[in-house]
Amino acid sequence: MNGLNWFWIGLAIVAPSAAGLLAAWPLWQKGQPIFGNILGSSVIFGAAVGLIFRERVEIERFGQQCLDQGTVCWPAPSAFTRFAVYAFIALVEIMMLFSVSLRIEHRVRRRGYAPEWR
Repeated sequence: MNGLNWFWIGLAIVAPSAAGLLAAWPLWQKGQPIFGNILGSSVIFGAAVGLIFRERVEIERFGQQCLDQGTVCWPAPSAFTRFAVYAFIALVEIMMLFSVSLRIEHRVRRRGYAPEWR
């Protein structure tokens, strides 16, 4: 088990971001940015935890296969590094979600004023 699984890392970059935005968007449009951020962040965080557990199961299977063969194997990179990759991706996605939220909130706030006062 050498190297990272780039398919799952790519999926962690694309899918939770899109799902978090789709979950938060209706609440942002209704003028509830805090609840939208909470919902979007929980979707992203939940996906990251799920992907970390998937990686853990894969590492456990690899370790068990090595033990069945009568050897001791260590994954490269380490489990911590693998988990940290997914956690860092989730952190960046949540920061991006909050940045988008600020822009949407600004637009929603401004649409309540007449164009000549904007």
